[in-house]
Amino acid sequence: MRGVAARYPAFDAGLAAADRSARPHQPLPRRASARRAPFGDESAEQLSIESFVALQSRGLPIAPPVDARLNASRERGARLFAQRMGQLDLSCAQCHDDHAGQSLGGSTIPQAHPTGYPLYRLEWQAMGSLQRRLRSCIAGVRAEPFAYGAPELIELELYLDQRASGMTVDTPALRP
Repeated sequence: MRGVAARYPAFDAGLAAADRSARPHQPLPRRASARRAPFGDESAEQLSIESFVALQSRGLPIAPPVDARLNASRERGARLFAQRMGQLDLSCAQCHDDHAGQSLGGSTIPQAHPTGYPLYRLEWQAMGSLQRRLRSCIAGVRAEPFAYGAPELIELELYLDQRASGMTVDTPALRP
């Protein structure tokens, strides 16, 4: 399993063949539990599987798949990152590019590199996935968060992994 977490989300030919309406890629946690018992989003079991698999890649560089079938999804993720949303009319880029390193609510604004997920977040007092963090940010700008596993969140993950390409996996991490 070494290196697996460093190259997800990835194209899933089985998913594409089984459900033509679904986008043919999925993040690691869904892939890890899809073949066995289906665990709930953010369940302790789901996060345990994801953490164990990701730990096997700790210290390896993030290497998003070079797969042309993912390009359109990555581009949609980049557009979503730059898109203003919610009542506060903010985009991800406005915080994580324009104000990275500054403070917001006593915490430093990171550069949106998903190197440590799943991670233990002090604010949550629990482990959480990247999708939980993305949903929290979206709710923070007072927009309606996408459902867990929504194509938009997976596309955003694809884009964020591209931004973090070459950085090392440091799962499980600890954040404020």
